[in-house]
Amino acid sequence: MDVGLLIIIAAGLVIAMTGAWAIQRATGSSGWIDTIWSFAVGLGGVVAVIFAGGDGGRRVAAFAIIAIWSLRLGFHIAGRTKGADEDPRYGKLIEEWGASAAPRLWLFLQVQALAAFVLVLAVYLTAANPEPFPRIIDLLAIAIAVIAIGGEAISDRQLAAFRKTLDAKTGVMEIGLWRYSRHPNYFFEWLGWCAWPLLAIGMPLSWSWLSLLAPLLMYWLLVHVSGIPPLEQHMLASRGDKFRALQARVNAFFPGPRKGESPT
Repeated sequence: MDVGLLIIIAAGLVIAMTGAWAIQRATGSSGWIDTIWSFAVGLGGVVAVIFAGGDGGRRVAAFAIIAIWSLRLGFHIAGRTKGADEDPRYGKLIEEWGASAAPRLWLFLQVQALAAFVLVLAVYLTAANPEPFPRIIDLLAIAIAVIAIGGEAISDRQLAAFRKTLDAKTGVMEIGLWRYSRHPNYFFEWLGWCAWPLLAIGMPLSWSWLSLLAPLLMYWLLVHVSGIPPLEQHMLASRGDKFRALQARVNAFFPGPRKGESPT
């Protein structure tokens, strides 16, 4: 494992999230934080792939996956942020922090830099894997990544289309993939990180299992910390009984049959 390379990547992520902090303080728009985070993870992953010494075919696959993921998500969030209201998740935190919002936000974003490093580490372990490419497990991983990126893109487009309708300000999203999960975009985001441990298998045993931290961390963040909990709290406050009814009939994360309805 190239510790020096990983230290450089970690330092770059710290600088990137410090820049995100500065932009948020200057613009008052927290949406740019997630935009910069997405691009920073992608850039860190690309650097890791370029300088890792694993199989060339696997490095090409890793480069394509992390670059496509980062560019799609980053530009999507940027487009959503431009001209939009403050992100309710960050807005609530900044309001609670009060006068100490600036330093606490900086510390909060350094935690995000740490999370980004865990994800980039999975990309590095994949790119450093010396096993010949492709194996059957590699093809499975690539299929998972394609489904995940495509599913998240479809979910985001469906939500964007809904936000342009008259029902968006008072109704709940229950169209397309959103009929089967309250947060299909989060589900597919997590699914994409499940591909990396499969691609990384083959590194020395003591290192390859570290790639499992990526999907585990992403699941914990999305389901229990910064994803579903604050967003659903906001939806309950703004939609009330409509959202409670949605919670009763649609799974929160994993897509599945709707509750209280026949399969047809």
